[in-house]
Amino acid sequence: MTDRTLADRVEALEMRLTYQDETIETLNQTVTAQWKQIDALSRQVAELSERVREAEAARPAPANEPPPHY
Repeated sequence: MTDRTLADRVEALEMRLTYQDETIETLNQTVTAQWKQIDALSRQVAELSERVREAEAARPAPANEPPPHY
């Protein structure tokens, strides 16, 4: 193997490593943003569930009245 071929291979590997590092960083940023959004949505769902429970607890009990068609 010649020195030039070895140098070309090393350069090609360095380029691939650089692109892989950039891709990994981009993916990391994407995953981090998605987790933040998931966390915010989870908190929102929990809050809305609590509001529904409170609304159901606060509503008056149904009266024992016959349906309107009787």
